[in-house]
Amino acid sequence: MLNLTQLLRVPQVDPLFDISPDNTKIAFAWNKTGEWQIYETRLPSPSGRRVGDEGEVQLTHTSGGKFNPRYSPNGQQLAYVLDVDGSESYHLIVYDFESNQHTDLTPNIPHVLQPNFCWSPNGQRLTVLSNEHGHFSAYVISINGGEAKLILDTGHPAWQVEWSPDGKRIAVCCEMHGQDYGIYVVDVESCHSEDASASEESLPREERPFAIAQGDMPINAHAPKWAPDGKQLLFHSDSNDWFDIGSYNFDSKIITWLTNSEGDSQFPIFLSDKSKTNSLYQIAYTQSKGTVNWIETLRLRSAPLSEETPKKYQVGKGIHGGIKFTSDSKRMVTTFSSPSQPSDLWMIDVDSGEAIQLTNSMPEELSREEFIMPEEIFYEGMDGTQIPALLFRPSKTPAPAVVMIHGGPNWHYSMEWNVAMAHFASRGYTVLAPNYRGSTGYGRAWQYVARFDMGGVDTRDVAAGAQYLIREGLAMKNKIAVTGRSHGGYLTMTCLTEFPDLWCAGSAVVPFMNWFKSHGDSREDLQHWNIENMGDPKENYSRWYNASPYFFLDRINAPVQLICGGNDPRCPSSDSIDARDKLVSLGKDVELLLYDDEGHGFLKLENVLDAESRRVEFLQRYLGG
Repeated sequence: MLNLTQLLRVPQVDPLFDISPDNTKIAFAWNKTGEWQIYETRLPSPSGRRVGDEGEVQLTHTSGGKFNPRYSPNGQQLAYVLDVDGSESYHLIVYDFESNQHTDLTPNIPHVLQPNFCWSPNGQRLTVLSNEHGHFSAYVISINGGEAKLILDTGHPAWQVEWSPDGKRIAVCCEMHGQDYGIYVVDVESCHSEDASASEESLPREERPFAIAQGDMPINAHAPKWAPDGKQLLFHSDSNDWFDIGSYNFDSKIITWLTNSEGDSQFPIFLSDKSKTNSLYQIAYTQSKGTVNWIETLRLRSAPLSEETPKKYQVGKGIHGGIKFTSDSKRMVTTFSSPSQPSDLWMIDVDSGEAIQLTNSMPEELSREEFIMPEEIFYEGMDGTQIPALLFRPSKTPAPAVVMIHGGPNWHYSMEWNVAMAHFASRGYTVLAPNYRGSTGYGRAWQYVARFDMGGVDTRDVAAGAQYLIREGLAMKNKIAVTGRSHGGYLTMTCLTEFPDLWCAGSAVVPFMNWFKSHGDSREDLQHWNIENMGDPKENYSRWYNASPYFFLDRINAPVQLICGGNDPRCPSSDSIDARDKLVSLGKDVELLLYDDEGHGFLKLENVLDAESRRVEFLQRYLGG
């Protein structure tokens, strides 16, 4: 059996990293010490040899989680975000390599920043996303600090931002309607004012912010990336059900689709490819099918749509994270994770495809352990629909079983590192991880089925998974537990209230249970998502009520564990506290673990160790084995 404490201490590299402009170093976030700190390491030469010191240098040492390091254009500074207490109230910090000073550009701000930001090409300004006016909008701030200037306010939350290479435009990805996002293009100087929204109508039409559109209709688009000459903008969009890579041409104002496959093509990036004859650019992107992905590169000729077969790169059967290329396009860096490999940095030679591991998160004592690998299966839902899932099949059946529910809901379980799954599987348990309707990764139609039916079809899909395990002899009928985090914690509670006889225990991590209360206690951007996907709470009172397990806690038959963070802005701990109190009044078996100094994603190793150990102990108490 895999030692749970050892597993929980294994660090991981965050997929948001950066390569220095001179191609010699990589900056990345890593929780090697138990806290998320920023590190820097040497980038090997094209031959795979490192230059100078081969070890990692830790650049930050203070408490709090640091993420998304990005070099300034001249490489003399490094910006990153800091979350002090798990509340996701990020601060923007700039580190100067020469002076070794860390400067907070946003000290004592009463509002919240997103972790995404971008340097201007001249390195004198940064774009940030702030909810100073209630929802997240785009601002520009000087590297010397001072007041941030509003440049785009669509009235909907903004999540991503990228500055064009010529410094004239900024692309901002914002929520639109439902679960769709739009990419808005802003003329920097025209909209660099105190009140961008108020001045928009006074601008010439060609200088006004606009959304990337197919004809007159803005499309669902994410992950904007500029061409080196600033004349095209890459993105991914599911306009054709699956996510494909599109390129918007600013001269013709036409979108060209560069991929067309059954599976998701996502997170594109341009490469300069001027060394190739008869070739303008190359692009790279991740390509997924089900629970695995890989990287593809595609050469674009004079007509953007290439007839060439994409070149495929894959470290292994798992998940490749962010993609960065050196400026000569000869090397790429990515994160890679699998069920037996925590997320680490890898360098891939573009010509040969050879992959070299740059960081090593797996400790020696675990590197020799045998990890059980899951299989991707489909089981029958309650209405006959085939539901995709990952299954860890034990050697002896029937066995105690754990159904693990992912959060989001716009996410899906894939072939990547998951400590709880690895540990439960090593105990001889059956582990099922459903990608219920509402998940991403299986097309737009699959993702949108659960809109206005949260806690309905998704709950039934998860419960059908438990029924499948019983039917196939994979699980003992009275030994099936359910657990999940965030939206998965919510679905844990709907499963316990809607199908009380299926489960022997349930552990809900950072859940919400009362749509009304959780909505009222959340940030405006989260409220916007709730209304877009569940309707107005007053106009749709019955829908919100019936989808709230808090009002049906009397139905629960199994012991319940609730785990939450006191600073959680997404699923406020007050919801779990109220549910605990009501379960106690009903005479139900309930345990509440409240971590006052944590948020939605726990940042402190001691709290992670305590919470996860107690979750496993709680479920094992009722599963046995």
